[in-house]
Amino acid sequence: MSTTTPTVEPLTTHDADVLLTAARRAAEAAGVTVSVTVLDAGGHLLAFRRDDRAVLISGETSTRKAYTALQLNAPTADLVDAVQPGGLFHTLPTALDRPLLFIAGGVPVHRAGRLIGAVGVGGGAPEQDHGFATAAVAALV
Repeated sequence: MSTTTPTVEPLTTHDADVLLTAARRAAEAAGVTVSVTVLDAGGHLLAFRRDDRAVLISGETSTRKAYTALQLNAPTADLVDAVQPGGLFHTLPTALDRPLLFIAGGVPVHRAGRLIGAVGVGGGAPEQDHGFATAAVAALV
């Protein structure tokens, strides 16, 4: 008897556009200018947008948040305590392709229970960025 894993469609550029647009709309509704990064399951950039009024560093921040959410398959907001002394990831090496960033605003994207990518938002307060990223993922459904 053979068991097969069901095929799950990967994150597409259309999906990335939906995520990017939803995050930006949520930020605009809150009066916040942000950068949004969407990565596929392999950590490749699918979409990026920095609003003209957003600070330049917000682009790197959104990318690192997305990368962290993807690598650890968890919202970055849930990981903040894990990097404190005594936390699960306190000694996690940072010599990765891109250093991890444990600030709220990165959220993994799943389809049929499988990790297919991540979205990161930077530019607002961490709690705001988390809400914008969460709104983006909810729009993909």
